[in-house]
Amino acid sequence: MKFRLAALSLVLFTGLSFGQKVKYSKEELKDMDNYLFEEMFTGFSPKKNARVILKDATTVEGPAKDVDRKKGQIYSIKVRNSASGKDETFNAENIAEMYLPVSGFEKGMRTANYFNKINNWSRKSPSKITNKDEVYLRNQMVSLKNKKAQKEYLMQLINPEFSGIIEVYADPIAAETGGMTFSVGPLSSPQVGGGVTKSFYVRKNDKVIWLKKGDFEEHYNFLFGDNAEFMKKYPYDAVKWEHFSWLVFEYTKMSEA
Repeated sequence: MKFRLAALSLVLFTGLSFGQKVKYSKEELKDMDNYLFEEMFTGFSPKKNARVILKDATTVEGPAKDVDRKKGQIYSIKVRNSASGKDETFNAENIAEMYLPVSGFEKGMRTANYFNKINNWSRKSPSKITNKDEVYLRNQMVSLKNKKAQKEYLMQLINPEFSGIIEVYADPIAAETGGMTFSVGPLSSPQVGGGVTKSFYVRKNDKVIWLKKGDFEEHYNFLFGDNAEFMKKYPYDAVKWEHFSWLVFEYTKMSEA
Protein backbone atom coordinates (compact mmCIF):
# COMPACT_ATOMS: atom_id res chain seq x y z
CA MET A 1 0.00 0.00 0.00
CA LYS A 2 2.83 2.37 0.92
CA PHE A 3 4.56 1.53 -2.35
CA ARG A 4 1.43 2.36 -4.34
CA LEU A 5 1.02 5.69 -2.52
CA ALA A 6 4.66 6.56 -3.12
CA ALA A 7 4.37 5.67 -6.81
CA LEU A 8 1.18 7.71 -7.16
CA SER A 9 2.84 10.68 -5.45
CA LEU A 10 5.79 10.43 -7.83
CA VAL A 11 3.48 10.37 -10.85
CA LEU A 12 1.53 13.38 -9.60
CA PHE A 13 4.72 15.30 -8.81
CA THR A 14 6.21 14.48 -12.17
CA GLY A 15 3.03 15.54 -13.96
CA LEU A 16 2.96 18.83 -12.06
CA SER A 17 6.64 19.42 -12.81
CA PHE A 18 6.19 18.92 -16.53
CA GLY A 19 3.07 21.07 -16.48
CA GLN A 20 4.78 24.02 -14.85
CA LYS A 21 5.26 27.07 -17.05
CA VAL A 22 8.78 28.35 -17.55
CA LYS A 23 9.31 31.53 -15.57
CA TYR A 24 11.97 34.20 -15.88
CA SER A 25 13.60 36.55 -13.41
CA LYS A 26 12.96 40.30 -13.46
CA GLU A 27 16.39 40.81 -15.00
CA GLU A 28 15.65 38.28 -17.77
CA LEU A 29 12.27 39.83 -18.50
CA LYS A 30 13.88 43.27 -18.68
CA ASP A 31 16.33 41.97 -21.29
CA MET A 32 13.55 40.23 -23.23
CA ASP A 33 11.56 43.47 -23.39
CA ASN A 34 14.36 45.24 -25.27
CA TYR A 35 13.51 46.07 -28.88
CA LEU A 36 16.61 45.15 -30.89
CA PHE A 37 15.43 45.73 -34.45
CA GLU A 38 16.52 48.78 -36.43
CA GLU A 39 13.98 51.57 -36.70
CA MET A 40 11.95 51.42 -39.89
CA PHE A 41 12.19 54.38 -42.28
CA THR A 42 10.23 54.81 -45.50
CA GLY A 43 10.92 58.47 -46.27
CA PHE A 44 14.11 59.26 -48.19
CA SER A 45 16.11 62.45 -48.68
CA PRO A 46 16.10 63.68 -52.31
CA LYS A 47 19.18 65.81 -51.57
CA LYS A 48 21.61 63.04 -50.62
CA ASN A 49 22.93 60.21 -52.74
CA ALA A 50 21.31 56.80 -52.77
CA ARG A 51 23.39 53.75 -53.70
CA VAL A 52 21.87 51.11 -55.95
CA ILE A 53 23.83 47.89 -56.41
CA LEU A 54 22.60 45.95 -59.42
CA LYS A 55 22.70 42.18 -59.76
CA ASP A 56 25.53 42.48 -62.29
CA ALA A 57 27.58 44.25 -59.53
CA THR A 58 27.24 47.70 -61.14
CA THR A 59 26.83 50.48 -58.58
CA VAL A 60 24.76 53.55 -59.38
CA GLU A 61 24.90 56.58 -57.09
CA GLY A 62 22.80 59.69 -57.10
CA PRO A 63 19.78 61.38 -55.50
CA ALA A 64 16.63 59.28 -55.48
CA LYS A 65 13.92 61.10 -57.40
CA ASP A 66 11.04 58.71 -56.86
CA VAL A 67 10.18 55.24 -55.59
CA ASP A 68 7.21 53.06 -56.51
CA ARG A 69 5.73 50.83 -53.83
CA LYS A 70 3.17 48.13 -53.37
CA LYS A 71 1.95 47.41 -49.85
CA GLY A 72 4.81 49.66 -48.77
CA GLN A 73 7.54 47.60 -50.46
CA ILE A 74 9.67 49.09 -53.24
CA TYR A 75 9.43 47.59 -56.73
CA SER A 76 10.98 50.48 -58.70
CA ILE A 77 13.26 53.47 -58.07
CA LYS A 78 14.30 56.48 -60.16
CA VAL A 79 17.79 57.85 -59.54
CA ARG A 80 19.60 60.88 -60.98
CA ASN A 81 22.82 59.09 -61.96
CA SER A 82 25.72 61.23 -60.68
CA ALA A 83 28.03 59.86 -63.37
CA SER A 84 25.79 60.61 -66.36
CA GLY A 85 23.57 63.33 -64.92
CA LYS A 86 20.54 61.50 -66.32
CA ASP A 87 17.52 60.06 -64.56
CA GLU A 88 17.47 56.26 -64.65
CA THR A 89 14.75 53.92 -63.45
CA PHE A 90 15.59 50.51 -62.03
CA ASN A 91 13.14 47.72 -61.26
CA ALA A 92 13.57 45.56 -58.18
CA GLU A 93 14.29 42.42 -60.21
CA ASN A 94 17.50 44.08 -61.46
CA ILE A 95 18.68 45.26 -58.03
CA ALA A 96 20.60 43.16 -55.49
CA GLU A 97 20.67 45.69 -52.66
CA MET A 98 20.27 49.39 -52.02
CA TYR A 99 21.06 52.13 -49.50
CA LEU A 100 18.59 54.99 -49.18
CA PRO A 101 19.40 58.22 -47.28
CA VAL A 102 16.94 58.89 -44.47
CA SER A 103 14.63 61.87 -44.72
CA GLY A 104 15.51 64.48 -42.09
CA PHE A 105 11.83 65.31 -41.69
CA GLU A 106 10.95 61.69 -40.98
CA LYS A 107 13.84 61.34 -38.55
CA GLY A 108 12.59 64.41 -36.67
CA MET A 109 9.04 63.07 -36.54
CA ARG A 110 10.18 59.69 -35.28
CA THR A 111 12.43 61.29 -32.65
CA ALA A 112 9.50 63.36 -31.40
CA ASN A 113 7.31 60.25 -31.35
CA TYR A 114 9.95 58.40 -29.32
CA PHE A 115 10.02 60.99 -26.54
CA ASN A 116 6.23 61.35 -26.56
CA LYS A 117 5.78 57.65 -25.79
CA ILE A 118 7.02 56.72 -22.32
CA ASN A 119 6.85 52.99 -23.07
CA ASN A 120 9.51 53.51 -25.76
CA TRP A 121 12.06 54.61 -23.19
CA SER A 122 12.46 51.15 -21.69
CA ARG A 123 12.25 49.19 -24.97
CA LYS A 124 13.88 51.20 -27.75
CA SER A 125 17.18 52.98 -28.10
CA PRO A 126 16.86 56.57 -29.40
CA SER A 127 20.22 56.14 -31.17
CA LYS A 128 18.54 53.80 -33.66
CA ILE A 129 16.62 56.88 -34.83
CA THR A 130 18.93 59.85 -34.31
CA ASN A 131 22.08 58.14 -35.63
CA LYS A 132 20.42 56.63 -38.69
CA ASP A 133 21.57 58.31 -41.91
CA GLU A 134 20.61 55.59 -44.39
CA VAL A 135 18.68 52.34 -44.50
CA TYR A 136 19.76 49.08 -46.04
CA LEU A 137 17.36 47.30 -48.39
CA ARG A 138 17.82 43.86 -49.90
CA ASN A 139 16.12 42.13 -52.80
CA GLN A 140 13.63 39.48 -51.72
CA MET A 141 11.22 37.26 -53.62
CA VAL A 142 8.08 37.46 -51.53
CA SER A 143 4.32 37.02 -51.53
CA LEU A 144 2.93 40.21 -50.00
CA LYS A 145 0.79 39.36 -46.99
CA ASN A 146 1.12 35.69 -48.01
CA LYS A 147 -1.65 36.24 -50.57
CA LYS A 148 -0.23 37.58 -53.82
CA ALA A 149 1.96 35.86 -56.39
CA GLN A 150 5.63 36.03 -55.49
CA LYS A 151 7.50 39.03 -56.83
CA GLU A 152 10.85 40.72 -56.16
CA TYR A 153 10.89 43.79 -53.90
CA LEU A 154 13.49 45.88 -52.11
CA MET A 155 12.84 45.48 -48.39
CA GLN A 156 14.48 47.07 -45.36
CA LEU A 157 16.49 44.57 -43.31
CA ILE A 158 15.97 45.54 -39.66
CA ASN A 159 18.19 42.97 -37.90
CA PRO A 160 21.46 43.40 -39.85
CA GLU A 161 23.62 42.65 -36.81
CA PHE A 162 22.04 39.25 -36.10
CA SER A 163 20.64 38.10 -39.44
CA GLY A 164 22.88 35.05 -39.94
CA ILE A 165 19.99 32.57 -39.76
CA ILE A 166 16.77 34.58 -39.61
CA GLU A 167 16.38 37.79 -41.60
CA VAL A 168 13.65 40.19 -40.48
CA TYR A 169 12.32 42.85 -42.84
CA ALA A 170 10.10 45.83 -42.06
CA ASP A 171 6.45 45.86 -43.02
CA PRO A 172 5.89 49.55 -43.86
CA ILE A 173 2.11 49.28 -43.52
CA ALA A 174 2.15 47.23 -40.34
CA ALA A 175 -0.58 47.90 -37.83
CA GLU A 176 0.35 48.56 -34.21
CA THR A 177 -1.21 47.30 -31.02
CA GLY A 178 -2.34 50.88 -30.40
CA GLY A 179 -4.53 50.63 -33.51
CA MET A 180 -2.64 52.98 -35.83
CA THR A 181 -0.65 52.27 -38.98
CA PHE A 182 2.52 53.63 -40.50
CA SER A 183 1.77 55.93 -43.41
CA VAL A 184 3.92 55.75 -46.51
CA GLY A 185 4.76 58.67 -48.78
CA PRO A 186 7.46 59.45 -51.34
CA LEU A 187 9.33 61.82 -49.03
CA SER A 188 8.11 61.12 -45.51
CA SER A 189 5.91 59.02 -43.27
CA PRO A 190 4.79 61.37 -40.48
CA GLN A 191 2.10 59.19 -38.88
CA VAL A 192 3.48 56.69 -36.41
CA GLY A 193 1.47 54.83 -33.77
CA GLY A 194 2.66 54.25 -30.24
CA GLY A 195 2.11 50.53 -29.77
CA VAL A 196 3.96 47.34 -30.70
CA THR A 197 4.41 46.49 -34.38
CA LYS A 198 2.08 43.63 -35.30
CA SER A 199 3.75 42.23 -38.42
CA PHE A 200 7.09 41.71 -40.17
CA TYR A 201 8.42 39.82 -43.17
CA VAL A 202 10.74 37.02 -42.08
CA ARG A 203 13.15 34.90 -44.09
CA LYS A 204 14.58 31.59 -42.90
CA ASN A 205 16.38 29.24 -45.25
CA ASP A 206 14.67 29.81 -48.62
CA LYS A 207 11.27 30.68 -47.22
CA VAL A 208 9.91 34.20 -46.72
CA ILE A 209 6.69 34.66 -44.76
CA TRP A 210 4.58 37.58 -43.65
CA LEU A 211 4.58 37.02 -39.91
CA LYS A 212 1.83 38.71 -37.94
CA LYS A 213 1.11 38.70 -34.23
CA GLY A 214 -1.94 36.44 -34.58
CA ASP A 215 0.10 33.74 -36.38
CA PHE A 216 3.10 33.74 -34.05
CA GLU A 217 2.22 30.41 -32.43
CA GLU A 218 1.63 28.75 -35.80
CA HIS A 219 5.11 29.70 -37.04
CA TYR A 220 7.02 29.43 -33.77
CA ASN A 221 8.35 25.95 -34.52
CA PHE A 222 9.38 26.95 -38.07
CA LEU A 223 11.35 29.86 -36.65
CA PHE A 224 13.01 28.26 -33.65
CA GLY A 225 12.11 24.54 -33.55
CA ASP A 226 15.45 23.29 -34.89
CA ASN A 227 17.20 24.37 -31.69
CA ALA A 228 16.05 22.07 -28.88
CA GLU A 229 17.96 24.00 -26.21
CA PHE A 230 16.28 27.24 -27.23
CA MET A 231 12.81 25.66 -27.33
CA LYS A 232 13.27 24.24 -23.85
CA LYS A 233 14.36 27.59 -22.46
CA TYR A 234 11.86 29.68 -24.42
CA PRO A 235 8.71 27.63 -25.15
CA TYR A 236 5.91 29.49 -26.88
CA ASP A 237 3.66 29.58 -23.81
CA ALA A 238 6.33 31.41 -21.79
CA VAL A 239 7.00 34.31 -24.15
CA LYS A 240 5.10 37.14 -25.80
CA TRP A 241 5.01 38.68 -29.28
CA GLU A 242 6.66 41.76 -27.78
CA HIS A 243 9.77 39.60 -27.20
CA PHE A 244 10.15 38.73 -30.90
CA SER A 245 13.26 40.81 -31.66
CA TRP A 246 15.01 39.53 -28.56
CA LEU A 247 14.02 35.93 -29.33
CA VAL A 248 15.52 36.17 -32.82
CA PHE A 249 18.69 37.63 -31.30
CA GLU A 250 18.92 34.94 -28.60
CA TYR A 251 18.12 32.11 -31.03
CA THR A 252 20.84 33.30 -33.39
CA LYS A 253 23.37 33.55 -30.58
CA MET A 254 22.55 30.07 -29.27
CA SER A 255 22.49 28.50 -32.76
CA GLU A 256 25.74 30.02 -33.97
CA ALA A 257 27.69 29.27 -30.77
